[in-house]
Amino acid sequence: MSATPTLMTSTGISFAYGDKPVLRDVRITLAPGEVVALIGPNGSGKSTLIKSLLGHLHASGEIAWDGKPLRQWKRRDLARLVAYLPQFPALDPQQRVADVLSLGRAPYWGAFGIESPRDVEVVQRTIDELHLREWTTRRMDEISGGQRQLVYVARALIQEPRALLLDEPNTYLDLRHQVELARLMRALARDCSLGLLVASHDLNLAAAFADRLVLMHDGAVAAAGSAEEVLKPELLTRVYGVRMQRLAREGGPPVLVPDEPSRG
Repeated sequence: MSATPTLMTSTGISFAYGDKPVLRDVRITLAPGEVVALIGPNGSGKSTLIKSLLGHLHASGEIAWDGKPLRQWKRRDLARLVAYLPQFPALDPQQRVADVLSLGRAPYWGAFGIESPRDVEVVQRTIDELHLREWTTRRMDEISGGQRQLVYVARALIQEPRALLLDEPNTYLDLRHQVELARLMRALARDCSLGLLVASHDLNLAAAFADRLVLMHDGAVAAAGSAEEVLKPELLTRVYGVRMQRLAREGGPPVLVPDEPSRG
């Protein structure tokens, strides 16, 4: 029986800002068609880990994409394999939505940035799939924060990557759009064999859509596995500093809620 293929493997990932350690001997993998959620409190190392996996930060340890060490990848070639959505994407308020989306094809452009018919086709298809048509002629400062976030997600998908790394993609999204985005990610993983690594603060939403959870604490992996394995009240209480209760849910992952404060 052949081993499950991996898109990304990493071992011994450590990083420090000056003399302050931020990542400590982290190991993480991502397979095609898999959704992995990075969870943990602020400052636990989620964003730093994602940037390290992309080479934006020079961490120690070993990182390989599609079996090739990260240091051997040319930036343009890696951009065809992996798309990244940071927590706070750079914003040009005067730029039209259509132009922002077209930038997703930049890794494929030929000389002088000329778009091919294939580039146009991918952009138009993604606009229709994500129901963005009515926004395309607007400027970025003429749409809401939640709408902008969906545009950035669409731009990442327009890269046609095999892996997608998202840092808090639910920023600015209301509940309905958070759920719709989670469903979209599950569908992409299932139908396109896309590997997704998603940093999230929402434990319950992460448990509902991810195949595997990786709980970060003080720059290290505190636990990794299924929602049943990771979402343990005693562990989460230690990591988050808040007492937690776990509620069983028939036919789905457990639900975590903070213990109700006493009303003495």
